[in-house]
Amino acid sequence: MDQFHLLRVFSAVAEQQGFAAAARQLRISAPAVTRAIGQLEEHLGAKLLERTTRHVHLTDVGSRYLEDSRAVLEQLAQADQAAAGINAAPRGLLTVTAPSLFGRRFVAPLMLEYLRRYPDVQVNELFVDRRVNLVEEGIDVGIRIGDLPDSNLRARHVGTVSRVLCASPAYLQEHGSPQTLSELQQHNLIDASPSLDWRFQTREGLRTLNFRPRLSTSDNDTAIHAACAGFGITRVLSYQVAAKFASGELIRLLPEFEPEPWPVNVIHRQGPQGSAKVRSCVDLLAENLQQAPCLKG
Repeated sequence: MDQFHLLRVFSAVAEQQGFAAAARQLRISAPAVTRAIGQLEEHLGAKLLERTTRHVHLTDVGSRYLEDSRAVLEQLAQADQAAAGINAAPRGLLTVTAPSLFGRRFVAPLMLEYLRRYPDVQVNELFVDRRVNLVEEGIDVGIRIGDLPDSNLRARHVGTVSRVLCASPAYLQEHGSPQTLSELQQHNLIDASPSLDWRFQTREGLRTLNFRPRLSTSDNDTAIHAACAGFGITRVLSYQVAAKFASGELIRLLPEFEPEPWPVNVIHRQGPQGSAKVRSCVDLLAENLQQAPCLKG
């Protein structure tokens, strides 16, 4: 039994969420994929996958085994690269993730530079506003805004961002500038957060502001555009409006009530001897992002 082959098949099925899709990815027949999974489950004496007519789902045992399998396959790939002398030249497919707006504004331009430097690398960008699990989703490098939970991930700190209130000069001229949190609640508020609770730092500690926004949106760009158009006050991350502050298009409000800044890290799964494509990507992102003025909180 070639257990490395079985691990590759299992990882592909979990990633593609289907036997046929895994077969296409691995360029083997669908029956061969079915046999491999059967052999692996028989070898382990445990069920790894739940099959329905349309989807394949990991069992609890399968989820844990997938994480271990990917670690083993990654180590094998690194060993192959080192033995072949490939570790000196980045190559292969690199998957990078970041929050949507951050990814578009900062990561995408840097990845174009990365591709120009390393012609043997192909890049897949995943810019989404959710917390991506690097191990489960097979991601090589990510940008994480916020505190890092305990994990096996490695991180390079590149800066901080704050949650800021802002409005246009035209809006403030017409409606006045709030001086307290109570006054803030009397204004037109534009919300782009997952919840309707805004937290602020006061002398008594963190205070949660409950409010009814005039405009709610799931998109930060829309909230920022509405604020620039003079509709009201919004709350976003400082990097998202740094250019608007610099140009005077938006004005920062009540900075004394801002909670502690959030850290920004470049995260990845590999150690110091990881593949060249990951190390070179982390270095490029970290070196450039650490110099970005908008990541100073």
